[in-house]
Amino acid sequence: MNKGRMEAFSDGVLAVIITIMVLEMKPPHETPLAAMRPLIPIFLSYLLSFVYIGIYWNNHHHLLHATQHVNGATLWANLHLLFWLSLIPFTTAWVGENQVNAWPVALYGIVLLLAGIAYFLLTKALIRLHGQGSTLAKSIGSDRKTKISIAIYAASIPLAFAQPWISCAGYVIVAIMWLVPDLRIERRLAE
Repeated sequence: MNKGRMEAFSDGVLAVIITIMVLEMKPPHETPLAAMRPLIPIFLSYLLSFVYIGIYWNNHHHLLHATQHVNGATLWANLHLLFWLSLIPFTTAWVGENQVNAWPVALYGIVLLLAGIAYFLLTKALIRLHGQGSTLAKSIGSDRKTKISIAIYAASIPLAFAQPWISCAGYVIVAIMWLVPDLRIERRLAE
């Protein structure tokens, strides 16, 4: 099957996710600048989630660029990823509106963990389809970065019940790790 439809659908879903997140941010009813102070946690949770959606969009684009075609398994793996990403607006709002408390931060981490696992499974499904000798498989390699990210998420979730800010720092660290697009695929395609 042609990969274009999957890519277009994914782009549309990610655009809707970003739109939903920004619509959750409500302006204050008062005009002084001090009225913005309670919105800082909401804005920061939105900012982190926006970065995450951008990271997934960018790396998904690179992943599909190195892909020749898709099959039913990859379509389902992609939907699995999109499902977890679609929960990010909910958890983002919950974290922001509850001043970074344990349960919202833990659930945010669970969604990030499951999205990371889903992305890992999508890459594995695409590699299985294209073979170990494919450009994609050679580009991804051992996928150490994804495995480290999943480990940080897994460690950050229980930490939310001891100190939510430490969990948030773990989520920020993973975002920083992925902020620069995954250039392994670009380098392989340039060869």
